[in-house]
Amino acid sequence: MLIRKANLSDVEEMHGMVNIYAEKGLMLPRPRSMLYEYIRDFIVVENDGEVVGTCALHIMWIDLAEIRTLAVKEGYTKQGVGKMLVEYALQEARELKIPKVFTLTYQPGFFEKIGFRVVEKEAMPQKVWKECINCPKFPNCDEICLEINL
Repeated sequence: MLIRKANLSDVEEMHGMVNIYAEKGLMLPRPRSMLYEYIRDFIVVENDGEVVGTCALHIMWIDLAEIRTLAVKEGYTKQGVGKMLVEYALQEARELKIPKVFTLTYQPGFFEKIGFRVVEKEAMPQKVWKECINCPKFPNCDEICLEINL
């Protein structure tokens, strides 16, 4: 398996993978336009030319980034693909000298195994919430916030 930065030709596979989980209520849906707009944030894992996992490291501020849109294709779960993606994103954050990374998720146990810890959403800076206004669950967010200090 190969891990790399995403490119525009990956968007359709990424979109399909993410929205399969969104339809099951396991993550928030992402429109194609968002994936294209933030393509430079995204990382993918490919196996024999097929995208089998994706996530993004989205920089919020000088000292804060978010891991978002983590999805692994069905049939590739529990094989280390998600962990590979998160570790790549964390390494990228270290290289950029970002001291704190957070995520909002319905799968806190996965992130806790990597070293994240649960924190109160309300403790996060307001800049974290600028995109929440467009979320279908706003203002009743039921995701769990976790963070890791690097």
